[in-house]
Amino acid sequence: MVCEGGEEIVSHIVETRDLTIRLGGKTILNKVNISIRCNTISVIMGPSGSGKSTLLRVFNRLIELNPEAEVSGEITIMGKDIYEWNPYELRRHVVLVQQEPTPFPNLSIFENIALPARLNKVARSREELEKLVRWSLEKVMLWDEVKDRLWKPPTSLSGGQKQRLCIARALALRPNILLLDEPTANIDPVNTLKIEESLKELKNDITMILVTHMPHQAARIGDYVYVLYNGGIVEEGPVNDVFIHPRHEVTIKLLERVF
Repeated sequence: MVCEGGEEIVSHIVETRDLTIRLGGKTILNKVNISIRCNTISVIMGPSGSGKSTLLRVFNRLIELNPEAEVSGEITIMGKDIYEWNPYELRRHVVLVQQEPTPFPNLSIFENIALPARLNKVARSREELEKLVRWSLEKVMLWDEVKDRLWKPPTSLSGGQKQRLCIARALALRPNILLLDEPTANIDPVNTLKIEESLKELKNDITMILVTHMPHQAARIGDYVYVLYNGGIVEEGPVNDVFIHPRHEVTIKLLERVF
């Protein structure tokens, strides 16, 4: 499957070559090579401190906000060198959803989604904005739960609902790539399953890179998995292949936590 890139049609929407990241002089990732195919869910797994979240923040250049970060190697996003992108434009196309839900508490549920979309000129008219808000909420199965309180703040929502709202807010930017940093780590089972079902449906339109510590979640929704350890990728491949026939001891230990 191919998708539109910055300047061409590409089959791999994210690629790195010899990607190395140092934070405060310490090497976090060392010569990492990754190729993310379009319209897939690629899973990043590994022990705590293996660089999973750091890797995500490279892909939309948020890593640059850390003054101690040093990044070297090649990174291509949608067929275009990452440093040829304007950082703000890049972050509209490559959107990060963090582990802790971060809705804007002083804005209504509607404005939580509408404001970023309006600022990024995704929707220009009121009618377009209303359709976009509804579409985004429907995509995360939240519309029916909040349609009667759109103009109330999100403070009354459960943690799982708040996280789905944050995913809806990200979707309203109509991104090409969604980065998800353990989005269900602190979420109840019902909301976790709703998020997973939403992500599986969304991959028809969006490429996703998911960091998770839960192998069973990776097995349910992932297409491809990368296992990080000690600064590098120690195992990679289709999720089913890697999980059924793991070769590296780190992968085996990660799987033994669940299976």
